[in-house]
This record gives sequence, structure tokens and C-alpha cells, in this order.
Amino acid sequence: MTLFTPGLPAAHALPAPAHWFLFEANRLLVLVRDGVIQVPEWDDPSRFGLRVTETHYLGCLGGRACKAGVLATEADLPGGTRLEELRRLAGRLPAALYTAAGYGLQLTRWGASRRFCSRCGRPLEDRREERARECPVCAWVEYPVMPPAVIVAVTRGERLLLARARRFPGRLFSVLAGYVEAGESLEACVRREVREEVGLTIRRLRYVGSQPWPFSGALMAGFTAEYAAGRLCVDGEEIVEADWFAAGRLPAIPEPPSLARRLIDAFVRRQARRPPEAAGQPPAVSAPMAPER
Repeated sequence: MTLFTPGLPAAHALPAPAHWFLFEANRLLVLVRDGVIQVPEWDDPSRFGLRVTETHYLGCLGGRACKAGVLATEADLPGGTRLEELRRLAGRLPAALYTAAGYGLQLTRWGASRRFCSRCGRPLEDRREERARECPVCAWVEYPVMPPAVIVAVTRGERLLLARARRFPGRLFSVLAGYVEAGESLEACVRREVREEVGLTIRRLRYVGSQPWPFSGALMAGFTAEYAAGRLCVDGEEIVEADWFAAGRLPAIPEPPSLARRLIDAFVRRQARRPPEAAGQPPAVSAPMAPER
């Protein structure tokens, strides 16, 4: 299986053409041939009339260089290409290309926000020996650091807590998540987010895994937990609806390969493995759902 290997520009140039990951906001420029989505393999996007800024060398995939950049918004797209939301390309692009695309989105966003020194205001320059930018005047260095965030699947007996955030499209539900605050551990953040968003306390908190999430630029740390106490009550600001759901009656949920979907799928698999006598027991009592605001 071909893997994407992140890296800095090699001392010797990889043969052209390169995989080009070109973005307009969260949308990726793709080629469409006979209904198949592909990432362009070009020598230089300017040959097709495209103006690209914030270019980054990403690494290597299948012996080809991978590069990313930001498209000028007024650009006319070449024939056979179109812009697709990167979220919607999961499962439609090979996994290695999708991983490289996510990395490219994170780096182009970071680079666009780190053009000038935060100390003296001078233009920053790329460092050759590492992924960073440095001020040539005061030597201040900026790294593409990802803010930590947590995401947690809370269960109560045979049911899973799912919530609908105000920003979610349609009737999409997911597990709870939030950013880690200054001076806070991951575990403390999980407990605070659950308490603040739905009014519950939890127990048996367990770490599951992590995922870089390019759409927010965060490093997501995933957990599972069990309901301990409290009455389900949404905050009405970020979360507008929440309830406990059985594995066989889930609402619309996030698509793979998100960590949220991995946590939900793991819950469904655990329920499927329950012995028949346990599966036949009455489900846990669901707390009343707060009205939507």
C-alpha cells in the first residue's frame, strides 16, 4: 500500500510532475475523469492559468513530490477540474491522498496566518532545517502547532449520548467535543465540556486515540466515558439538542474517517457483541431532552 510520507524539500528534487493540493477555503481542486476524482499531477499550476500563493512542500507519495497552495479566488479553473469540499472526499480519494490533502490544508492555513513576525512585524522566512518560519531581524520562530481538543463518547447502559451543535448542518448529531483551555489536562477538559454542554458528570474516563483534524487545525484526543450523575440539559448556546440513542436507532452522524465516527462505530460494535440475555434487558432510562432553542 502506498503511503504518504511528510517531509521537507529533499536535497535532490523528485522528478516532475508533483501531486498538487490546491485549496480555496476548505475546497480542494480535483480532476474528474470518467466520474473518478483525482488530484492533479502537474509540473506547475501556472501553466494552466492558475495563480497560487502560500505554497508548501508536503512530502512524498509514490515517488512523487506533494505540494500544496492557496488558489486566487478569481482564478478560472482548467477544463475537467472543479472544487470539492475536502470533507466530502473521504472515501472518494485514496487514503494516502486524503491524508496528504489534510496535511496540506493545515499547512496552508497556518502559513497564511504566519506571514509576519508577531514581535517586530517583519516578514517571516521559511527555515530550511525544519517546518517553521523565522524572523530574519529578531530571530523569532513560529511553528505549525496544533491546539489540543478532546472528543468523548459518553454511554449510559446501552445508549450513547449524541448532541446537535448549532453549527451542524441539518439534523446531524455527534459526540461531545471541545478545546483544551490553558492550565487544563485532557481529562479535566473532557469533564468540563460534558458538564458545561449537557449538565452531566461522568466516570470511567478512558483514552482511545487521536487524530489531526485539518478543518479546525486541532489535534483531537478521543475518549470514552460512562454517565455518573445529572439531568440532561443542553447549554442552548453551542449545543441545541441532545439525547441518549440506542445502537440500532442512531440519527444522522458524522462520516468516516472522523474520530467522532470511529467512537460511534466502536459503540455500535460493542453493542452487537453483547450476549443475547444482556441485549434483551430493558434499556437504560433516558433523561428528558431539553427543548430546541
